[in-house]
Parts: sequence; structure tokens; C-alpha cells
Amino acid sequence: MLDFSKNYFELFGLPVGFVVDMDALAERYRELQRVLHPDRFANAGEQEKRLSMQGATQVNEAYATLRDPLKRAIYLLSLHGIDIDAEKETTHDAAFLMEQLELREELEQAARAPDPQAVVGELLDRIGASIQSLLARMAILFESPTPENLEAARELVRKMQFLHKLYNEAEAVEARLEDAV
Repeated sequence: MLDFSKNYFELFGLPVGFVVDMDALAERYRELQRVLHPDRFANAGEQEKRLSMQGATQVNEAYATLRDPLKRAIYLLSLHGIDIDAEKETTHDAAFLMEQLELREELEQAARAPDPQAVVGELLDRIGASIQSLLARMAILFESPTPENLEAARELVRKMQFLHKLYNEAEAVEARLEDAV
């Protein structure tokens, strides 16, 4: 059965770090799913069934966390003793916050543009590029997890949360525009 004391990286046999080999992650996930799938324990005792279910749940949670760069960054910070409260923490970078307001205004005005789908598509591209830039910086910071780098990574996580939320909102607008056509 599974060792529940292992961190997610250990569970998947991966080095602890921000950069993850997605192919190795997916392969190990499939292996663990085959071993732990509850159907394999249909004739087992109640305790084995429960442990199988707990193991499958932990594997699914670990996989979802390690696949998603934002969740992975938050998890890595927690491994270093830094917990992030997504509801309460926000960036204090005034220039970044101003940029977010401007992007939100552009998104709100997109519906009134001559070609709203093109405007939203361009916004998605810009937001996606900003996210990629933050991810690249995050990878560098986690290579050497000093207290200063971890605090800088925490700040990037705060910014990424803004960008992810905005990106999701822009995708929703894009979907509504496509449905209206």
C-alpha cells in the first residue's frame, strides 16, 4: 500500500522542485492508479478497501497538484514552511495591480469592440504570456530556495493568482461570444 507520510514528489519518485517531468509524472500516475484502483480491492476486507480509496484519493490530489504550476508552487512553498492563504493574501505591487485593472477594463469593453473575439483572443495571449513569464521566474527562484527567493516566489504566486483568475474570466467571455455566434 501507499506510504502516506511521503510528500507528493516522493510519492511519484520525482525530485522536489518546480520543474517537473510531465511524462514521468503521467507514467507514474498511471502505475499508481493501476495498483490502487478500488476495483482491484472489490473482494478485499473493509480496511484494505478504505486504504485503497485513501491511496487513490491521495494519488489524484498529488497528481492534480504537481500538474498545475500554480498549485505546485503553493505546495513547494508549504514544503518550505510557507503557507499561503489565497483568500487573504494579495500583492502590494501597485504597478501590477494597476495593470490588472486596465486588463479587466479591456475585457469588459471587449464586447463593444468591432471584433470582440479578436480582442478577447489578444487579451488571452497577453495574459498567457504574463503567466509564462512568471512561471519562468518561479522556476529560477525554486532552484535555490533561500528565504529571499522563497519570499519572492510567494509574491509571484500572489500575482499568478490574479492572472489565473483573469485568464479564466477571459475564457468565459470568449465562450459566451462563441455561443452568441
